[in-house]
Amino acid sequence: RAVLVAGYTGSANTAACDYWNMASTGNAVDFGDISSGRRYQAGCSDATRGLTFGGYVSAYTSEIIKTTIASTGSHATFGQMRNAADNGNEGRLGAACWASSTRGIHFAGTGPTTQTDARILYVTIQADGNSIDFGDLVDSYNFRYGSATGNKIRAIACGGRQEPGSSAVNTMQFVTMATTGNALDFGDASVAFDSSSGTSSNGTRAVIAVNGTPSFTGKALDQIRPASGGNSYAFGELSTGRQDNHANSCISTSTRGFYASGYTPNSSTGTKVIDYVTFETEGTAVDFGDLNGAGRGGAASFSNSHGGL
Repeated sequence: RAVLVAGYTGSANTAACDYWNMASTGNAVDFGDISSGRRYQAGCSDATRGLTFGGYVSAYTSEIIKTTIASTGSHATFGQMRNAADNGNEGRLGAACWASSTRGIHFAGTGPTTQTDARILYVTIQADGNSIDFGDLVDSYNFRYGSATGNKIRAIACGGRQEPGSSAVNTMQFVTMATTGNALDFGDASVAFDSSSGTSSNGTRAVIAVNGTPSFTGKALDQIRPASGGNSYAFGELSTGRQDNHANSCISTSTRGFYASGYTPNSSTGTKVIDYVTFETEGTAVDFGDLNGAGRGGAASFSNSHGGL
């Protein structure tokens, strides 16, 4: 089961959450709303629990929300995101996450006082509580509106917007999830990108949407092998050009990877389309179905099956 959490439609935040069965095809179904509408939050999961980190409600929120994936409407507070200065609560937006069967890894994002925070946070998914400092992205990489992927061992941050200056980058860095410490270089994406349609991974192959450029019309999908490192190279395309669900991750099976919704040119509400790729078959993504509610950008996602588990 895959779950898409909140986001924005038009100028308004939404609290709506949709879910679908990844093994079949068809339209998504209402999962049940989270406590308040928000945008640019990040999500990850183990096999039973999804987590949603931060985002923007009417201000930055530091709340981490837990969701039982098998149980609709099962949202509750997990803990708070903490800052490095005084261990106080601090919200983030524009981040992205990856997870193993035990840990959720949260890469950077923008805080209320800085756009150049390169910190990496982690939590133990089955142990409610506040985030813990993991280390930092390095070489001035601060990752706003980037994406995340990986396998059971590694979490990989890729692309994003370098601040100050708001310039897209092709940087990719990784951490070993079972340890703590600063990130290491993984390789380069084929193009600089931010605000894309996110990633999918079965652990052996990760497929990265590098479609944030050109704005709202890009379709390009790249691929990497998380275990080995190196530069990304072409995989195929999404079925339609769109962007702005960069935190899409952790919604994959061993054979399929999913890319849900996003914004298209001249669209005030976003596209409802859900695409999927077959990891062993390079080429254009296939239409899976549509969201239950309105199309949206700035959503988080998670599932009970992905390449980190």
